Parts: sequence; structure tokens; C-alpha cells
Amino acid sequence: GPEKTGVLRRPSGNRSSIDEFKSECFDDETTVVEPDQGNVLTHIISQLRPGADLSRVGKDPLRYMFIDGTSSFMAHPEFLLPVPQIEDPVQRFVSVVKFYLSGWHIKPPGVKKPLNPILGETFTCYWQFPDNTKGYYISEQTSHHPPKSSYFYMAPEHHIRIDGCLKPRSKFLGNSVASMMEGIAILRFLNRGDNGKGERYIVTQPNMYARGILFGKMKYELGDHSYVRCPELGISADIEFKTKGYFSGAYNMIGGTIKNDISGEILYEITGLWSGEMTIKDTKRESQKLWHKTVQAVKECNHEVATDEKTKVEDMQRDEAAKRVENGEVWSPRLFRPTKENAGVCEEIEDQLDWILNACMQVLMEQIEQILAITPILPGQETCSNSPRAENCDENPCSFTTPDYSGISKQIGKIILDDSSHHSDLFVEPQTSDTKVNKT
Repeated sequence: GPEKTGVLRRPSGNRSSIDEFKSECFDDETTVVEPDQGNVLTHIISQLRPGADLSRVGKDPLRYMFIDGTSSFMAHPEFLLPVPQIEDPVQRFVSVVKFYLSGWHIKPPGVKKPLNPILGETFTCYWQFPDNTKGYYISEQTSHHPPKSSYFYMAPEHHIRIDGCLKPRSKFLGNSVASMMEGIAILRFLNRGDNGKGERYIVTQPNMYARGILFGKMKYELGDHSYVRCPELGISADIEFKTKGYFSGAYNMIGGTIKNDISGEILYEITGLWSGEMTIKDTKRESQKLWHKTVQAVKECNHEVATDEKTKVEDMQRDEAAKRVENGEVWSPRLFRPTKENAGVCEEIEDQLDWILNACMQVLMEQIEQILAITPILPGQETCSNSPRAENCDENPCSFTTPDYSGISKQIGKIILDDSSHHSDLFVEPQTSDTKVNKT
């Protein structure tokens, strides 16, 4: 279809050494059940009780449930290439988080027998990037009992190195089985930090769950907390992959924060669907967050604190302006464009606006989608109106509801970065071509 205004599409432009192995693709909701799967599960489950560790069981159901996912977060290594050159440390960290989140939409096709790695088994591949550089991947099954998979990735020209070890541990949970994804990966930018260590990002993975193995629809979920932490920068991200409750919630929800570990300040909030659209939102520039302490002090009639908090915001803006002058930078709005750029296109009366929304609105549904692509309008941003529930606004400020976005922004793997310096929409194409692991 046609490109959407305000949206940057980035289909993979990489060629991989394993392209020749690409074959069938599965729909996100496809469930592939092998003929003997039910009998195998029934036999194994008869030997277990809820909470039991599956490591001592002869046939591990998780081995039948999941394709090899040791490097899902490596699905789009091209997103990392420019990151080591980003000078702003916070933006560098946020870009690492975007890279980390970009690969989880690649899900196993339901219940399917994978090939279980044997001790000493190895796999290698490379990526050919558009700038004619390469990234190299090496992995080996370094332990069989308990299972451990070690892997290494490097893009030498871009100063990127990743070392990781995945240690899956399986549990039986009644109508579910879980793979507890222990182990870490260490991402290094070798052009930063100490010459020996580089700038390090320690990364963990979410746990995996197969629901409905006895009754109900079989469903694959990611769950629990994962972390991205940079000791050199003193910044960390706590990302929760939320599992659906029995009576409430939704599948594939994600939430989290990026914070300054030294001050405890929350820098960004993460929301959305790990299988669809995710938003990384700057908490400083959103109006209600920006003035929250000032407004709260005014409500409490604490005018001294209100003045201090107001002064902090104003001083921050002055410091930023001085820094732009020093660096020769010119500030421009993220969401609006000057009308003079479209001289002869806009109506004469529009020229008097100076600035106009940076989009060309189309038909109704496309208009809504365009608005949401320009800047996130999230649950919790509903304002009070002349409705019965607005009468008690002072006691209960704004009864927040979740807007119905069904049918809107269905793109797979979209990550929106909403911050004070720039705005980018990152579309991740739902393909596994560059990171599909094949056994050797």
C-alpha cells in the first residue's frame, strides 16, 4: 500500500548467510500440533505435579512447545549500527531498548517439535548490511544437563559486540508449562567507555509460557520482568511482559520504565504490545508530567514549593537554549511545520498560522491513524468534559478510560519514540529471515 505520512518504514535490507534456508511463514495465530503431541503431553503430565521442575523428566514439553528463541532480540541487528555514534547517553540507551524490543514479535508457530541441540553443536552465520559491512554470529551448545547455549555476535566496523549465555529451565504449572529464561547477554560499544570493557549493556530475557496444554486454546505468552542496565551510564530499563489474567487483561501487553539509577528519576515510560505497537514516552515533556509538582504544590497552597518547582522548569529551558547556541543548533517543533515551507500550496489564510500540523489528512480512518502516528495519545490522557462523571472532577480528577484503538495501528513491531529531541516511528517487518537459527 502507499506510504503513510509521518511513518518511517524500515523493511530489512540485509542479506544473510542463511537466506537459502528460508521457506514457510506462519501466521501469528497459527497453532501447529503434531500428531503424537497430545499423547506425549498426557504421558509427561501424568508424572508431574504443579510447580515441578522438568529438568529430570525424560521428555521436556517445552522442547516440543517452542522453536529455538535464544536470540529473538537479535532479529534486527541493523537497528544497532548507528547507535554507538549517538553522543547523547540517554538517547543511546533508549536506542538500545528500541533494538531490544524490536524482535519479540517473531513468535513460534504454536506447538511444534524443534530440533533439540546436542552437546557441542555449533551454528554460525553472518549478516550483510546495506553499507557492505558484516555482522558475525557464533553459537554453541555448551552444556546439555542443564542446557546452556552460549553465543557471540560482532559487527567490527560498527564497534558492536554481544556475548550471551541462555540457560532455560522448565516448569510444569498445571494447564501451562513455562521456560524460565535464565542467563544474560552483555552488549558492548567498544568505541565508548574503558578501552578494555567498552560501554556495557546487561540484558535479560522474559520467560516463556505455553498455555492450554490440557484444555482450552493453546497460546504462547511472554511473561515477567526483563532488564536492560548500563553500569557506565547509571541508567536502567525495567520491562514487564504482562501475562493475561483469567478474567481480565489482554494478551501480549508490555509496560516499563527507563530511569536514572543515581537519582531515581523516571526518564521514559514504555507501553503497548510486544507483538504490535510499543511506545517509549518521554515523561519530562508531557505537559501534565512537566508541571505536576508545581500544580500539586499550588493545590496544597504551598506557594514556596510551587515557585521553586516552576523555577526549575524555567531554568532547565534556559540551560537548553544556551546549549543550543553553544552547539550552533536551531530548535524546531516535532509535531508542526512552518506554513512558509509550503508556499503556494497552503491557502493564503493558512499562511497566517505560522505553524500547521505536519501531516496531510486523508479519509476518516487514515486520519485517525495519522494522528496516532504523529504522537502517541495513550490511555489515561482523557480529559474531563461536560458529562455526568465530570461533576466530581475535584474529588476524582478525570475518570480515565482506555480508548478503543481496534482496527487502528495494526502494524507489526511498531515502536514509537516520543521524546523532546526527535520523533521516529520504527516499523519492524514481521519476518525472521535474518535471524532464523538452523542447526549444523
